[in-house]
Amino acid sequence: MVYLVGAGPGDYGLVTLKAVECLKKADVVVYDHLADPRILGWAPASAERIYVGKISANHTMKQGDISELLAAKAKEGKTVVRLKGGDPFVFGRGGEEGLVLREQNVPFEIVPGVTSAISVPAYAGIPVTHRAIARSFAVVTGHKDPTTDGDVNWEKLATATDTIVFLMGIANLPAITANLVKYGRPADTPAAVIRWGTKPEQRVLTTTVGTAAADVEKAGLKPPAIFIVGEVVKLRDQLAWFDNLAQRPLFGKRVLVTRARA
Repeated sequence: MVYLVGAGPGDYGLVTLKAVECLKKADVVVYDHLADPRILGWAPASAERIYVGKISANHTMKQGDISELLAAKAKEGKTVVRLKGGDPFVFGRGGEEGLVLREQNVPFEIVPGVTSAISVPAYAGIPVTHRAIARSFAVVTGHKDPTTDGDVNWEKLATATDTIVFLMGIANLPAITANLVKYGRPADTPAAVIRWGTKPEQRVLTTTVGTAAADVEKAGLKPPAIFIVGEVVKLRDQLAWFDNLAQRPLFGKRVLVTRARA
């Protein structure tokens, strides 16, 4: 059996009970870069731990090889946990791995995780929806170069959705913001970049669509980070609960907060 398990966005307390149950019975844990190391502690000491992390263009193992590894370990009669950051089905390649397992008649189960698309903005005090401000949101991969990738319908995306969350989009932020403005999103639309969301080292930069790329470069923000666009970003001033040390006693480091205004 293979369990495709979401490890959550970073704060190990956001791992589900079902994920912990799977880890406790694992013979093999195949884990990625964003999984909190403490999560691996729920697996038996005897469990084989295999790191297959991907950092930008630096991939420890190709995706096809990861899928084949999962199938091979299961065919040895082992219980395999594929531990992924966030949710397996939100840009997590879980669908690809599941299809390979099905083709090879390997039983599998999906264990959803808390996706960073919603939880990271929440830890920054930014709700992706709000009855008076935003009634829709979109989650978009920012990993591919928007100047060459025709999968995103920028003309519709830019204006049809109240809130837009880009995952893995920091490297392509100049092109992303340029497309948003080109296709109708006002340059002064509030935006935010959140690095290492939900973790003690979380860093938040509030900005606008028009100035985001320059502000990120000036602040020296690097991946992993998400980019969120919409009027909901304005609510951060009132809802930034995670910035308050008194409200997060489990963490001992102060959040570094950066604000850049147009």
